[in-house]
This record gives sequence, structure tokens and C-alpha cells, in this order.
Amino acid sequence: MTLPVTAFVAAVCALLLLVTAIDTVRQRLRLKAAFGDHGDAKLISASRAHGNLAEYAPITIILLGLLETVRANHMALMIIGAIFLIGRVGHIIGLYTPSEPGQAPLGRQVGVAATFATLLALSLWTLWILLTRNV
Repeated sequence: MTLPVTAFVAAVCALLLLVTAIDTVRQRLRLKAAFGDHGDAKLISASRAHGNLAEYAPITIILLGLLETVRANHMALMIIGAIFLIGRVGHIIGLYTPSEPGQAPLGRQVGVAATFATLLALSLWTLWILLTRNV
């Protein structure tokens, strides 16, 4: 396979999306709520876990693929991909963890930090390659 890191991260993200989508549907069926969240904490958590992953996974996968295409360091890409996936799992767990208002659970904090660090690293690396290589 030409893009093994990208393929792995995309496959794991797809599985996470499926799990979070199924839980969102399950929560909607429980409430008989076709639209909105009805103020229900479980539906809000499920919906945001799914939506947040759907918001961040595509750009991360695209950047990984672009870097892999230009033969960027394979080990570094694997580490960054792993950090992203660990962060996403942490974020999902954090969204399901009850917390006091205004206090994000540790999993959510780790997830946000890992996701932002991943996006920053991949973005800067891609821009650096564009500026320094003749691609």
C-alpha cells in the first residue's frame, strides 16, 4: 500500500465514526428525538463525540496523505498519526465523562491538546515542504 499511515489513521477514524454514529442514533431512538438534542446530556455527548471527530479527522487525514505522498519521514508520520488517534479516543471518553460545569474532564483536555498539536505539526510540516522543496 502506498500510504499506509494515512490508510491506518483513516480506517481507525472510520471505525470511531461508526461507533459514535451508532451511539448517537441509539440516544435519539431512546428519546424519540429526530432533531436537536432535547437538552439530554447523553444525546449531547454522543452527538458531539461524533461531530467533533467528523470535523477534525478529514483535514488530518488529508495532511497525512499529502505528506506521505512526498515521502515525508515515515516514523514521524506514524507518531503524529498515533497522537491524533489517542487524542481522539481521549476526547470521546472525555465527552462521556460527567463533569462539573466549566471543568472539562482530563480525557477531553488531552484530546483537544493532542488534536491541536497534530494539526499544527502537520500544517507547518506541509508548508515547510512547500517552501523548501520543488514539489
